[in-house]
Amino acid sequence: MRRIVILGGGESGVGTAILAKKSGYEVFLSDNNTISDYYKSILQDKHIDFEECTHSLEQILNADIIVKSPGIPDKTSIIQKIIASNILIISEIEFASQFTKAKIIGITGTNGKTTTTLLTYHLLKTAGFNVGLAGNIGKSFAWQIAENEYSMYVLELSSFQIDGMYSKFVDIAVITNITPDHLDRYDYDYKLYINAKRHLLDCLKPDGLFIYCSDSEPVNTIASNFNGFKISYGLEKQSHAMIINHAFSTGINTIGTQHSVIQGKHNQLNTLAGILIAEALSIDKTTLVNGLESFKNAPHRLEIVGNINGATYINDSKATNIDATWYALDAMNKPVIWIIGGIDKGNDYSVLLSLVKLKVKYIVTLGKDNSKIIDYFENQNHITVYNCTSLKACFETCLTLGQEHDTILLSPACASFDLFNNYEDRGNQFREIVENEMRKMNNK
Repeated sequence: MRRIVILGGGESGVGTAILAKKSGYEVFLSDNNTISDYYKSILQDKHIDFEECTHSLEQILNADIIVKSPGIPDKTSIIQKIIASNILIISEIEFASQFTKAKIIGITGTNGKTTTTLLTYHLLKTAGFNVGLAGNIGKSFAWQIAENEYSMYVLELSSFQIDGMYSKFVDIAVITNITPDHLDRYDYDYKLYINAKRHLLDCLKPDGLFIYCSDSEPVNTIASNFNGFKISYGLEKQSHAMIINHAFSTGINTIGTQHSVIQGKHNQLNTLAGILIAEALSIDKTTLVNGLESFKNAPHRLEIVGNINGATYINDSKATNIDATWYALDAMNKPVIWIIGGIDKGNDYSVLLSLVKLKVKYIVTLGKDNSKIIDYFENQNHITVYNCTSLKACFETCLTLGQEHDTILLSPACASFDLFNNYEDRGNQFREIVENEMRKMNNK
């Protein structure tokens, strides 16, 4: 019996443990932190051996194969010891892929991968496909294969997950864009991060299809060195119409976006990626339009959360880097009070300056240390920056500044971990404080 050790007791790790147990492995799960009561009860019910708040080296190095959580960096001591012991380390996605014959659609990119994945899943489900949603979103890929197999999966894939993938099991690979992000995991070398995204193509089947955004220079470079079947998409700069360069047809086809309920240039691109996947799977136009019109995006992505005194409050907490915030600002068509801040990732705020000058009335910071943001934008003569180190202070400032027809946009361009658990927590708290204020006003 082969012995598998799983590092990490969250959704991915527990799903892997369930599939491994069902597939006849001797399973041991180790988490250096506390495992939640929910996951612990599942491991106990399934009679899966586990430990928490420690990594027992002897138990771990006695493995034939190791599956690690994507959240564990390779630089950690335990991983370095495993590497030195020449034990194969793979991701949950790689492990699970060997137990399914389903068609796999793998979607990655710095920005837009969640929306593209959710839209694609919705379009395929609307068309009647027996499709699962997994990867960096929803129930883990391994868990679904263990308990309710689908004939097709749409996987949102982070670079960390792709790092541990080696087999050729992907039928359609999508790269939405690549901009600097997570560089702390890649020795602050942008080329290493780009290559991590490119590695998805190494997992594409020989007859697989590569769908990519031609507006992204790094992705274009990847595509130019790829000799398989490929389709590109992008935005025509003058008309902002959506353009397809289809590898299997002649000429350029223009597709309107009037049926899509998600707005902004970045969402036009996300929509087009979903359309191309649907077309590759021969979904008819009527079904496709029905899917586009009935789709609802995930929270924290240009989510309108309320209106106070005629000002619209938008939660774009998922915008944790400069590129995502650029698209959010670009999508605004009313005067903006922009909430920015958190943990800076080495941001270059000059990229946003032309949009800020065109669209932003005031900047309100939200973070423990806003000095870099303040220093940069206060040097731009007409922009006033209000420094806030708590959500309460930030909201009260926006409430005072906001006027009728303004947009208060939370699009932080930074990570959230200084004040919040994650970007979802930041967005949820923002939504809650807006909704509470609206209730108070309605009760007056």
